[in-house]
Amino acid sequence: MSPLVEVKNLKKHFTVNKGMFTKKTEIVKAVDGLSFTIEKGETLGLVGESGCGKSTTGRMIMRLIDPTEGQVFFNGNDLTVLSDEQLRPLRKEFQMVFQDPYASLNPRMKVSEIIEEPLIVHNFPKEERKQRVEELLHVVGLNAALADRYPHEFSGGQRQRIGIARALAVNPQLIVADEPVSALDVSIQSQILNLLKDLQSQFDLTYLFISHDLSVVEHISDRVGVMYLGRIVELSDKESLYKEPLHPYTKALLSAVPIPNPRAVRERMILKGDIPSPANPPSGCTFHTRCPFATEECKTTVPEWKMVSENRYVACHLYR
Repeated sequence: MSPLVEVKNLKKHFTVNKGMFTKKTEIVKAVDGLSFTIEKGETLGLVGESGCGKSTTGRMIMRLIDPTEGQVFFNGNDLTVLSDEQLRPLRKEFQMVFQDPYASLNPRMKVSEIIEEPLIVHNFPKEERKQRVEELLHVVGLNAALADRYPHEFSGGQRQRIGIARALAVNPQLIVADEPVSALDVSIQSQILNLLKDLQSQFDLTYLFISHDLSVVEHISDRVGVMYLGRIVELSDKESLYKEPLHPYTKALLSAVPIPNPRAVRERMILKGDIPSPANPPSGCTFHTRCPFATEECKTTVPEWKMVSENRYVACHLYR
């Protein structure tokens, strides 16, 4: 059975000016050659530090921005070669939940209008729209009586529920969730995560869940991809990755996750130096400038993407 989403050698390079008073430009390699698949019904977590290209990847899969190079297949259709007109009928199959529940909702529209808008765009029967809006509000745990209110009358958690209801309106197969709980309090985060898991089992949804919080990703994901400077350095099933991480960067990230036990002690792996600029990435392995295990080979040779065991992939010279 073919995967629902297949990404092949995806790249996004931005051209930016070097300064205000010069015409010289440089290339920022936001995403630099990603390849992965998402099976139908699973949740793939994408984690990494800010600026590693997670959100850019999600937006390219949604075709909100066009890739510089590479392909994105959805149900066998190459989205990167379709025109806007050809893409429109497919849009209802993949939707997005955005990071900021305050900025992602139009403050001048009522909640009922926000949720109804995708139904109008995709020609949902007019006489059934109101009932569909009420159903969606109920599904995400909100009272249908709130439909005539404006976004500013809701809390952050409630606004994110409205964003999820809007994404569900046209019965999508895939939802790209771009840091959907990072702007919320911890108690509200758990409610939204549990809601997403319930909706997945109820509607047979597939998720690409983007986050910088490894604890959140562990709660919701089936597989996890770890990104660093525009590339995936490790991809594994959740249990294996959290129990025995392979890549030094993954080990460093996991060592920083707090343990909910005051007596437990975790050995910290502190990375030295700053994240290199994606406009001028290091040669060889891009992580070698911060890696405590770096060798001369790491400085000159790009590590191969290799399978080290069943469903476990890593790009590191430590694994031959």
